[in-house]
Amino acid sequence: MCRGDPRAFLYERLASEIAEQIEQDLYRAGERLPGVRVFSGQRNISAATAVAVYRRLEEDGFIEARPRSGFYVRSRPRIRIPEPDISRPSVRPRAISGQQLAMQLSKATNEPHTVQLGAAVPGPGFLPERAVERALSSAARLHRQRVIGYAFPPGAPELRQQLARRMAECGCHTPADEIIVTSGCQEAMVLALRAVTEPGDVVAIESPTFYGLLQAIDALGLKALEIPTHPRDGLSLEALQLALEQWRVKACILVPNYSNPLGYLMPDERKQRLVALLARHQAALIEDDVYGDIGFSQRRPSVCKAYDEEGMVLYCASFSKTLSPGLRVGWIAPGRYHEKIEYLKYVSNMATATAPQIAVAELLRSGAYERHLRKARGRYARAVERMVEAVDRHFPEGTRVTRPQGGFVVWVELGEPIDTFELSQHLLDRQISIAPGPIFSASQKYRNCMRLSCACEWDDRVERALATIAGLIREGASS
Repeated sequence: MCRGDPRAFLYERLASEIAEQIEQDLYRAGERLPGVRVFSGQRNISAATAVAVYRRLEEDGFIEARPRSGFYVRSRPRIRIPEPDISRPSVRPRAISGQQLAMQLSKATNEPHTVQLGAAVPGPGFLPERAVERALSSAARLHRQRVIGYAFPPGAPELRQQLARRMAECGCHTPADEIIVTSGCQEAMVLALRAVTEPGDVVAIESPTFYGLLQAIDALGLKALEIPTHPRDGLSLEALQLALEQWRVKACILVPNYSNPLGYLMPDERKQRLVALLARHQAALIEDDVYGDIGFSQRRPSVCKAYDEEGMVLYCASFSKTLSPGLRVGWIAPGRYHEKIEYLKYVSNMATATAPQIAVAELLRSGAYERHLRKARGRYARAVERMVEAVDRHFPEGTRVTRPQGGFVVWVELGEPIDTFELSQHLLDRQISIAPGPIFSASQKYRNCMRLSCACEWDDRVERALATIAGLIREGASS
């Protein structure tokens, strides 16, 4: 359920209210909150609800429990390190280059002894392993005949029904019959690009953008048009409008909720303007919402699809960042392109595996998915906060880092003249993985930048790895 929904749990609404008061310094760091009995009396709620409120605030990192003493506002260190400015790419279409390292980065995730700071893959502690295991076992036991057969497009009906409900809660009136299940979000986006473009067409993208999108654009023989992007508000609509007036753009593809790699959240008003702008120019919008469910606030952000009146927004998402990347369950709500997408899905790989679809449907139906999200959001928030603090602590003067309000990656801009492409090679020799900036650009920009994944099990190895990265940066700058 969307976090802003009026049907949300009472304790979540109360936790959100107190969290806002803490952020506004109405409660100061180290201050003791009212005891459970006092708080329940003040709010006219049960003691169990009061405990749930405090536990939620504790999960989200706002307060901490002290044995035999109560709940206290958690002290948060003041971060000195600034954020990056808006990007300034060359706004002209170009072919993709320099994506070979992205495959090497993906392979590094299979190395058990490598400190994984490169690939945006959540560590096991951030995923509901047991719940997924039980759901898969149940699917195999209760649907024996179905799981050994194809779930031809558009996919398992019970899953599409659950997905339609989730989309309705985000303001999208998308019937289950208009949703097509895919093998992850990457396949959904590739299908979307194939449906709305031809080789040689121009596609507008964020800059920097997720390298998987660049690989898809490259594989389909398309040209990328990089648009300046701000780490807080996202893609510049003013720059996009100028580009649309100058070039024949067939589609725009972006991640408006907790973008990868910048982590920005596009405001609702800008989402609405974006959809209207593209519709005026008859350009499709391919919306990747894979991180939308793991924002740190109590309210789930809106989606661009909710403002679509022309059927030109192709909404793509998956459960890779929230349930399990290995399930490979994603989906697309393609609007006016439904028939073409369904056909392309069929001729591409026949169907998405049946058992994971049934398992995910049950996790959604039972409420297990939402219960997991309520815990996961706090874990991701703490992971990002911890990484920003570590970058502030270890990296040299002049470094900038983003402050995302969702997802689990941060974008680091180095003040030193360091080529992070070369740096990443030296780090792999030391069993440390980062994602260098050039793979996030069609023209291999951002050589002094890197993306770090925060969703790792924090231990001494991670702390030492960050110190090693900082040391190599200093050595490179002085050589």
